[in-house]
Amino acid sequence: MADLRLKATHRMVLGKKTRFLRRQRITPAHLYGHGVSSVALQCDTDELVNLVAHAGKTRLINLEVDGEKPKSVFVREIQRDVITRELLHIDFYQVKRTEKIAVDVPIVLVGEAPALKFKGRMLVHGINSLSVECLPTNVPPQIDIDITQLEEVEQAIHVKDIVLDPEITVHADPEQLVAKISKVMVKEEVEEVAKVEEEALAEEEGEATAEAEAPAEEK
Repeated sequence: MADLRLKATHRMVLGKKTRFLRRQRITPAHLYGHGVSSVALQCDTDELVNLVAHAGKTRLINLEVDGEKPKSVFVREIQRDVITRELLHIDFYQVKRTEKIAVDVPIVLVGEAPALKFKGRMLVHGINSLSVECLPTNVPPQIDIDITQLEEVEQAIHVKDIVLDPEITVHADPEQLVAKISKVMVKEEVEEVAKVEEEALAEEEGEATAEAEAPAEEK
């Protein structure tokens, strides 16, 4: 998969004045990394929106700053307006292609589980991302988990069942749940539980009333 590309320029406008940049469809950015001096940047907002939609936080990006040699970066943090969801600021993390990095890769369930074709069954989701360590060029955009293998109730997929490139090290408990087929609690069971709880509550209230009505001991 080809690396994504983005152009940026050094930013002189800082602090609250950056709102004037946003009005010009320019988004403030920040570049930092291990052993790298942090730099204030700015990017064309429309280009940045398109890049974020394709890159997420797991696609390697070639960031060209003022015509300099492209830097290998990942999107590290995205700030958006709470109401409009417009981009306010973005952080890029610079990496070296020869050094491994740790990253959380999103898990995506694909396909349809045969077990779900029957009533009274549901798909239980476990973790939604997986912590891995590998070279920047080996980071998968996402980890697709095929759930068409789930044919029976209680059948599950765990971290230990995920097959990745040998160059990728997984930092997660092998027994962590990814997906599982479970039974849906039927109405009768729900009503029975409610009945038991109601009887227990009534019994507690009866005991409390009896204590309140008991004559006080004479002093």
